[in-house]
Amino acid sequence: MNVKVYGTLVVASLVLLIGQWLVAAVPILRKWTIPEPVAGGIVAALIVFGLHSFAHTDVVFDTSLQAPLMQAFFATIGLNANLANLKQGGPVLVRFLAVVVALLVLQNVLGIALAMAFGVDPLFGLLGGSVSLAGGHGTGAAWGAVFTEHHGLQSATEAAIACATFGLVMGGILGGPVAQHLMKRIGAQAGADTPGAGGAATPDPYAFEEPKAEQPTTPGAFINTLTLIAISLAVGEALSGLIAGTAFELPTFVCVLFVGVLLANGLALIGRPVAEHAVALIGNVSLALFLAMALMTLRLWDLAALALPVFTILAAQTLLMVVYAIFVTFRAMGANYDAVVLTAGHCGFGLGATPTAIANMQAVTARFGHSHLAFLVVPMVAAFFIDIANAITIKLFLMLPIFH
Repeated sequence: MNVKVYGTLVVASLVLLIGQWLVAAVPILRKWTIPEPVAGGIVAALIVFGLHSFAHTDVVFDTSLQAPLMQAFFATIGLNANLANLKQGGPVLVRFLAVVVALLVLQNVLGIALAMAFGVDPLFGLLGGSVSLAGGHGTGAAWGAVFTEHHGLQSATEAAIACATFGLVMGGILGGPVAQHLMKRIGAQAGADTPGAGGAATPDPYAFEEPKAEQPTTPGAFINTLTLIAISLAVGEALSGLIAGTAFELPTFVCVLFVGVLLANGLALIGRPVAEHAVALIGNVSLALFLAMALMTLRLWDLAALALPVFTILAAQTLLMVVYAIFVTFRAMGANYDAVVLTAGHCGFGLGATPTAIANMQAVTARFGHSHLAFLVVPMVAAFFIDIANAITIKLFLMLPIFH
């Protein structure tokens, strides 16, 4: 069953509406602050899985809008990045980056150790580590091809995609429960009552903290913002093509984000700041639709077909993420409300992807209050620095004698 592009857009919109209804109707989803696109997307993925397993019918969606939506989201992240604010949050950003890089190393150590314990190629440990989890589908597929071509590892790309799929699902599920657990520790330090966390007294919340808030804008501001996003996408794609195959190669979305940062801060210098509310509107719509498409198109039967060693590695990685988030990320980032939101975001991109991290944080802040610091730090680390750090980490691990 082939669903064309407009049909796919209709289904994605319905997935978001179903997610809203589920979160409103099911108390446990609200209690564990599960993001609405995740709730609706998993239901859609289960329906597709049921059709595949019992009706022997595969639903194939036209996902040609998925990449542009993801890149538009990252463009709005860049347009929302104020370098003056980033400078102010610099020490926290550096500390959070150190915490993130340490997890990359632990993920690979754990994956390799379990792969060797099962007697399988340790490269599967890397695939079930930071390659596919922190790296996501794009990085996983790229390294899977390298492992097949240069190391002779069969089915590496398929395993990488399956691992990334597992991570995307678990990253969206774990952030809320971990945050709920940590909120019990800080008690009355809820975001809405904590001056340092933003709180209700802040007149202009940052763009992505209130996805359900009405964003007052004008057609002119909307068109101007759409133009900036289009420029970010076009220049970012061109830049990505220029550095492809070099030591500086980065995913296209990172280049798009970088161009967005330059545009926003360049316009601010000449007294023409971007329209914050229009950025928020387009960014949140792009994020929601991208997540809905990403989750409803998951091939859950690929997860069911994972070999026992790889599935065990992924289960262990999930446990590592929970333990690390609670005992390392939360404490290292200050053990306060900002740390709770940062930790929820870390669960999202530590196992899944940046959009999942933002959705996790939105679900937490919608319930407990703003956290400007988290929305300042997480997007830059998760969407920019982690790809560079992960590439270096993977290359260093491949220098180990066990891979030669």
